[in-house]
Amino acid sequence: MAVELSDPISIRLPRDVLAAVEQVAKASDRSRSWILVRALRRYLATEGADILAVVEGRAQIAAGDAHEMDDVLDEVERIIRAPADLV
Repeated sequence: MAVELSDPISIRLPRDVLAAVEQVAKASDRSRSWILVRALRRYLATEGADILAVVEGRAQIAAGDAHEMDDVLDEVERIIRAPADLV
């Protein structure tokens, strides 16, 4: 499966980060680009996704698409106290 690549970009890295990338690349017989893409994908799937979820949540709140915490807690209590066959 061919991956569509962007135009090349330039970034500046702290020397220690670049040294670590080069060590991992050499040890794993991979390119520096492969290591950096893998690291960026992991970041985007974790911390980056969290940031985007917060932005989406704020947009939902601003649009009025939210529930009062007391209402949510009341619903949780109702579910907890209800007989199992009614939930």
